[in-house]
Amino acid sequence: MVVVTVLVATVLAVFGADRSAKALSAADWDPGHIISDSVFFNSSTMNESHVQAFLNAQVPNCVAANGYPCLKNYSVSTWSRPSAGPGHCAAYTGAENEPAARIIVKVAQACGINPQVLLVTLQKERSLITDTSPTAGDYQVSMGYGCPDTAPCNAEFYGFYNQVYKAAWQFRQYTNFPDRRYKIGAVSIAFHPNTACGATTVGIRNQATANLYNYTPYQPNAAALANLNGSGDSCSSYGNRNFWVFFNNWFGSPTGAGNPFGNVELYEAKPGTVRVAGWALDPNTTESIAVHVYVGPAGFAFTASGSRPDVGAAYPGNGSAHGFDATIKVPTSGTQDVCVYGINVGQGVNALIGCKRMLVMGGSPLGTVDTMVAGVGSVTVSGWTLDPDITGPIPVHIYVDGVGVAYQANKPRAGLAATYPGYGDNHGFSETIPVAPGDHRICVYGINTGPGAHVELACRTVSIVGEKGRSPFGNFETAVGDAQGVRVGGWALDPDTVAPIAVHVYVDGVGYAIRADQTRTDVGRVYPVHGNQHGFAASIPAASGARNVCAFAINSGPGPHTLLGCRSVVVPDAIREQGRSPIGRVEAVSASGSAITVSGWALDQDTVNSIPIHVYVDGVGVALTADEPRPDVGRAYPGYGDAHGFAETLGATAGTHSVCVYAINTGAGPHTLLSCRDVTVGQTAPVEAGRSPIGNFEAVTAAGGSISISGWALDPDTASSIHVHVYVDGVGAAYLADEPRADVGRAYPGLGDAHGFVESFAASPGQHTVCVYGINTGAGPHTLLGCRAVTS
Repeated sequence: MVVVTVLVATVLAVFGADRSAKALSAADWDPGHIISDSVFFNSSTMNESHVQAFLNAQVPNCVAANGYPCLKNYSVSTWSRPSAGPGHCAAYTGAENEPAARIIVKVAQACGINPQVLLVTLQKERSLITDTSPTAGDYQVSMGYGCPDTAPCNAEFYGFYNQVYKAAWQFRQYTNFPDRRYKIGAVSIAFHPNTACGATTVGIRNQATANLYNYTPYQPNAAALANLNGSGDSCSSYGNRNFWVFFNNWFGSPTGAGNPFGNVELYEAKPGTVRVAGWALDPNTTESIAVHVYVGPAGFAFTASGSRPDVGAAYPGNGSAHGFDATIKVPTSGTQDVCVYGINVGQGVNALIGCKRMLVMGGSPLGTVDTMVAGVGSVTVSGWTLDPDITGPIPVHIYVDGVGVAYQANKPRAGLAATYPGYGDNHGFSETIPVAPGDHRICVYGINTGPGAHVELACRTVSIVGEKGRSPFGNFETAVGDAQGVRVGGWALDPDTVAPIAVHVYVDGVGYAIRADQTRTDVGRVYPVHGNQHGFAASIPAASGARNVCAFAINSGPGPHTLLGCRSVVVPDAIREQGRSPIGRVEAVSASGSAITVSGWALDQDTVNSIPIHVYVDGVGVALTADEPRPDVGRAYPGYGDAHGFAETLGATAGTHSVCVYAINTGAGPHTLLSCRDVTVGQTAPVEAGRSPIGNFEAVTAAGGSISISGWALDPDTASSIHVHVYVDGVGAAYLADEPRADVGRAYPGLGDAHGFVESFAASPGQHTVCVYGINTGAGPHTLLGCRAVTS
């Protein structure tokens, strides 16, 4: 049995040992093994809260003298990226205003790279981790991605999110396609871009080290290693040296030397507890070591001293007493990170053994009150509650004005078992309580059965209605004649009940009963006690001619009914065959690729049914049906309905074609020629010719803390929509120019309409410079569409 101790301090120092660069020396540097693969590719070393705490610790006081926040306070909107393929970066889901810590962790997890590697790279490239007054340029090229030593940085990769993602993507690219200049084996590596500074042959021993050299292709010389805190000589390079120094200072040895290690073999959440099992040892001792488990912010300590002969066989110098199997009482319920750390002994630092995000259940009851529905002299309270410390039902107490009644939350509630595995569905409640008319305070409590306290699920003021003999009221809003009779609509309610009531409609004295139970949120807002279900809408059969229509709201109890109103309505004659020709319009005939599209509408005034249309291309006909919804046609020709539109695409060869469209009469009378037009189908699709994008940055405006831009952009080498990159004061974001622009399509036939862009984004008060680039999809440069100044 493992004894678990609650840690008094709930923040474990997992970010690094108490050591500085002075503790390192040139003797510790191994150019062929800068970082181990196991460390480089361990994407679970830090979660978002860990990274945020680390950033906060590096900059206690942010100056922000250059108008940009320190990294601990920086956030930016990100965009979604698809998976790069098996074994590569997984999909990234973009979001508005993501903190830097979240971006770093999400990218690390998507690409399988240690977030500590990304943090160290941010520091060694632009000192962003410790900078108290970063600049726009620091965020623009924060990871140094796309910034060769011999040329300017590539603007396509500007922006913090873009830089972090592309750097991690590149590390994965190096790994998946390792046959490069720097790979495992004997490789000549220079000391400096100046070839006169020389080079030595380095035996690169692992892929992670090769990745670092491919990203920064120089090694430190003796002068750089002699002064790990500062400068060497004119032939010194510092990128990989600084990576090694920063990693050692913040996270311990990048090769893992001296740190505890192990494996969490089991994570298991049960009602009220979490169980973790596995093993952990420190290579510097044969003794059992301490293990700390964190469930969210709460920490628990125990010793990994269980017998594990398999571990002893694998590590014969360290013995077998390194197993652990601990069950921990959960202090609070919810989704929590359950993280297990091996506590260091001697050289090295505390090490994360494993971390898993899981739903844990413990502490006080949880649940919700779904509804409190006032009835006539009663209130019905429904919802669910459970105590995470037990699987069975628990009591629920309902108080009316401080007087309580105990019930049992044991009714089936579909979906609970799926949401809370192991607890089942029987935790619902629905109770109707007699209450006198008037306003009452209704409070509902889930009753605790173990560790924790009772929980107030809801407390609301409810107005209880009672039968007082009052008359219904409402509004008779519409009465319209059509070919089927009279369409009526409105609302009605009885103030003595929350239930829907009946409405009686009389057409020339002949009555029809309907129910006022349709949703009317406007009525519910005015009469909140009575709810939304008091609308009515129905079609009443009636013969053609002038008709008198009256609507009555029917009292649900004692008292008179209410006349809502009477209307005079003319019901038109029923549609019948009169030998009339169809009508309609061909609104568009266009060509795209190897197809012709025709669209418009057609109807026969002698029927409400959709009718056929015949489309002839150079005399060859195709029969179709005009049955697409067209509400505008329905409004223009009441009684005929909406189903009279058409939009059809037909295959066609290259060249000019005559397109004729006929509306087909369904009864007596001739068909109708709606249109004949010539249209040219393009000969060839666009081909890649290395041409630059074209377009127009048409407008930029500022209002309400945001900037809006619009325009269009296309690449003449493709009909596909292209990206535009928008830079605000040098900080970029990518958007797709795929909005419909018929004017652009007409000006550039064959490339289609989907080339517009209309975008809005948040901006701080003051003057900003906005630049827009059209991004080339193939060979050739990108295009600056323009730069504009705007004040927000």
